[in-house]
Formats: sequence, structure tokens, C-alpha cells
Amino acid sequence: MTAIGQISLGVTDDVRAGEFWHQALGYVRRPPRFEGDDWIILEPPPGVVGVALAMDVSESPAEEFPRIHLDLNAGDRDLNDEVDRLVALGAQRVDWPHYPENTRPEVPAFVVLADPEGNRFCVEGRRRG
Repeated sequence: MTAIGQISLGVTDDVRAGEFWHQALGYVRRPPRFEGDDWIILEPPPGVVGVALAMDVSESPAEEFPRIHLDLNAGDRDLNDEVDRLVALGAQRVDWPHYPENTRPEVPAFVVLADPEGNRFCVEGRRRG
């Protein structure tokens, strides 16, 4: 069966984007596949499950309402703490008009952020306290 091998993002500054996602996810940079390969590809460290994240320079602007985006899970961290950590790394809060007004308690909350390149992503998790 076919599986997703990596997710690719268009960015204007691949070094900045690579550093942000390295810090955000704890992923490590994969060596270039061939001489002249200038894609930055991050992958989970050995023994950690996950999909690689690739970045290449693009002149296309980030979309305000992207058709595809990343959803991160805060895991055992408090959602607010994880959002604060990502903002400290360079993410920006997004004034998202589509947050649900009423959610069920068993459904994790989510926050929409933008990476330093403006690419939107969500962080899902539980708020404690």
C-alpha cells in the first residue's frame, strides 16, 4: 500500500524554516540525497515514528486559508504551554475566524498558528487548569 513519505512546504527562507521546524518537532536534518540537492529535509530521530518534513524555496505566498496544513498534537503538554513554546520559537498567532463556539469536553481544543514563513498549522491538545 502507498504511504506518505514526506510532506513538502514551500518557503522563502529554507534555513529559517528548517531551524523552526527542527526546534518545534525535534526532527533531525537528513543529508542531501545528491550533490546540489538544496532541499532541507527533516525527519524523526532514529526510533521515533513520524513523517519527514521537506522545505524548498518557493516564490508562492503562504495561503490565508490553505487547502492543506499540518496538525500537530501537543501530546502530554498543556495546549497553552505548547503554543507558548512554539510562539517563542518564532510561530505567530493567527486570528482564526472558524474556531467552534461550543465544543464537547472530550474533544481536544486546537489553536491555529503560522510558522515564521507564514504557513498555517494547527496545534491540538488539552488545556489543564
